[in-house]
Amino acid sequence: MDWLERVAQLRQWSRGGSRAPHKPLLLLYALGRFQEDAGSELSYSAVEADLAQLLVEYGPPNKTTPAYPFHHLVSDGVWEVRTDRGPGSPGSGVRDLRETGAVGRLDPQLRAALRREPTLLGRIAQVLLDLHFPPSLHGDLCEAVGLRLEPVENALLPDRRRQRDRRMRELLLTAYEYRCAFCGYDGRIGAVPVGLEAAHVRWWAFDGPDDVDNGLCLCSLHHKLFDKGVLGIGDGHRILVSQRFVGHSPVAHQHVIALAGRPILGPQPGARPVAASHRVWHTSQVFHGTPRPANAADHASA
Repeated sequence: MDWLERVAQLRQWSRGGSRAPHKPLLLLYALGRFQEDAGSELSYSAVEADLAQLLVEYGPPNKTTPAYPFHHLVSDGVWEVRTDRGPGSPGSGVRDLRETGAVGRLDPQLRAALRREPTLLGRIAQVLLDLHFPPSLHGDLCEAVGLRLEPVENALLPDRRRQRDRRMRELLLTAYEYRCAFCGYDGRIGAVPVGLEAAHVRWWAFDGPDDVDNGLCLCSLHHKLFDKGVLGIGDGHRILVSQRFVGHSPVAHQHVIALAGRPILGPQPGARPVAASHRVWHTSQVFHGTPRPANAADHASA
């Protein structure tokens, strides 16, 4: 059985590029627990809070529940659920899962395959990460679910691989004149830029093209905050800062809160700015909460 292919084909709700990472997040969490203890089971009541937090941090902006993947992942052939009544899930209702003592774990055949082939767990995890999340979040997400992974090359099957355009980083940094589009940071070691990254607006995992109008040159901090939904791009190519972000230190105010309403720096004349379609996708699928008003920075410092 090809477990990589099965994991790559997880059935998810999808419409117009919407994100639905509920099943991948649960599966990554289960892999982390398996790596820690191969015989472990996940009681829904015990892990509900952990799964809910993962959905808040790495899921789409709309409110959702971990009960959905706990029940529906069974249909993908990688997960099983039993209750006090016996095998089988009681449904996707939170109350039903709690009251029946629902417990889930990886499918028995998958568990056996993971024991036979030690490298399989890492390859499965890498497929999930590559298909559903940007690289800037992979390390944080692995830490959040307790996964310890060695680097894996070409985890995806050949017919599922898209080749990244290796020129995109250089094209983007040139378009934005080697400075962060949010804060203006332009550090170098000698002649080599350091701490500057090419950020996709519409994630590459969700068919975001390697084009200048789907990217920004961002410093490492603002790239991470952009992919986490703390920062976004609004009308007039002005910076959005989520009201959910909380930071009381002068540093947090200076580097995040004070950005609210500022225009993006660049790109230089002749380079294409972020396309509206990509900006709208990021706002609806990644940016969290309501934007702070443009004068919020002044109030926060008062």
